[in-house]
Amino acid sequence: MKDYFHFAITKSEVIWSWWKISLRLGCKNAPPGQLRETHEDFLEDNRLQNQVAMVFGSHILQYSKNLCQGYYDFIARLPNALLFKIMGYLDLENISVLSRTCRKFRELCNSEEFWEQTVRKHCDTVTPTVEALAKEVGWKTIFFTNKLQLQLQISRRKQKDNQPCEDKDEPSSSSVALE
Repeated sequence: MKDYFHFAITKSEVIWSWWKISLRLGCKNAPPGQLRETHEDFLEDNRLQNQVAMVFGSHILQYSKNLCQGYYDFIARLPNALLFKIMGYLDLENISVLSRTCRKFRELCNSEEFWEQTVRKHCDTVTPTVEALAKEVGWKTIFFTNKLQLQLQISRRKQKDNQPCEDKDEPSSSSVALE
């Protein structure tokens, strides 16, 4: 048996929908069901809370109860551009802590956009060569790479880019037989 559940919280009510899917003949045509409750009723309905916790986990139940009590996470709802600006004032230790608070901040703190902003903020100039390397390895890697290693990677990249292309029809000097 496989069951489908849907859980939604609107401004005024909680909606719990279910559909029991079974291969048994007796249960094959069981219709889906739905329960609608006000926020206050949901907060008092231990049976429904237990179902939510069983299906979606205790963290979703706690988050749902907070929403029904009027506790919203307004900072996570701010536009990303504004959050990046705020994050720009934090030191790296606080960025690490922020990334562990919720999924949205984990994604923002690990995003290429944030690390590009951080590199540009901490470096006087970012050359096109560094930008090209960042596209390959990522801005976060660029930020945490020390300058000597970064110069080494850039010089290797330049050497790789400056190597002449060999014609595949002509043998290379290493494959010519010496007589």
